[in-house]
Amino acid sequence: MSFYVVVGFGPAGAATARLLAGRGHSVRVVTRSGRAPEPGIEHVALDAADGDRLTEAVRGAAAVFGCAAPPYHRWAAEWPALTSALCTAAERTGAVLVMLGNLYGYGPVNIPLTEELPLAATGPKGRVRAAAWETVRTLHEQGRLKAVELRASDFFGPGVTDGGHLAGRVVPQVLRGRPVSALGDPDAPHSWTYLPDVAAALAEAAGEERSWGRAWHVPTGPALSVREMVARLAAEAGTGPVPVRALPSAVLGALSLFSPLMRELKEIRYQFDRPFVVDSSAWETAFAVRATPVDEQVKTTVAWWRERLTTAG
Repeated sequence: MSFYVVVGFGPAGAATARLLAGRGHSVRVVTRSGRAPEPGIEHVALDAADGDRLTEAVRGAAAVFGCAAPPYHRWAAEWPALTSALCTAAERTGAVLVMLGNLYGYGPVNIPLTEELPLAATGPKGRVRAAAWETVRTLHEQGRLKAVELRASDFFGPGVTDGGHLAGRVVPQVLRGRPVSALGDPDAPHSWTYLPDVAAALAEAAGEERSWGRAWHVPTGPALSVREMVARLAAEAGTGPVPVRALPSAVLGALSLFSPLMRELKEIRYQFDRPFVVDSSAWETAFAVRATPVDEQVKTTVAWWRERLTTAG
């Protein structure tokens, strides 16, 4: 059994920490506020952007998982310091740095996304994520640390709540048989990465030296539009057909006046106005983790949300 450190306890960090603990490993989670311990998981409160303190928390770990992210509207200001601290901790301790990335760095493209595409984003969030990986990759190539990045599309599944495009704004509506509003074109094919697959791929990458030194796409199922996904969710929930409507641009503009999140979504609106398809065949050809079948994803997600809403009353 090994010791691992997970930085961040959002959906991906929590899923990764619990997966590792469930396999019998010792896990330390680093967040700003800390939490009460849970079986196999120690929670430590510290600022992960502090390289010295993070190094002490990581010392002795086989790998450190970078699953934290600054608040959406502060990415440009805060990602560089967080990246620097993660690199410092990995370099000083010898722990493998496993970065959870996303697809913003590619910018708008009109073909399926592969890892060979250039990181050509023009928006600030895309540029800062691209720069983070370039920093990590350069240090790996210099032999100063061991690192790998796993890039996921929009999260979907149990544990994904307010931040997901098929989560808090959608699944509760489906369970109640109410209309759903979609960002962009509800009929555009879109890749959704199932959260348990994210955790499984991160865990596999930590121990697979063949994966280190490059970026990979997390195994992701076939691209399905919001309308298609809502239909599958509604069928599983037994609520009958649920109307799906595009969120009008005027409404999005009005929401942006009050919501920092909605303002920031303008940069990546292109992901929903056109097909956004992820090719994860490179990982699937080389390693064990595969995308969970969509029917299983939907069944588990509906059950999780139903229990969550029942418990909340």
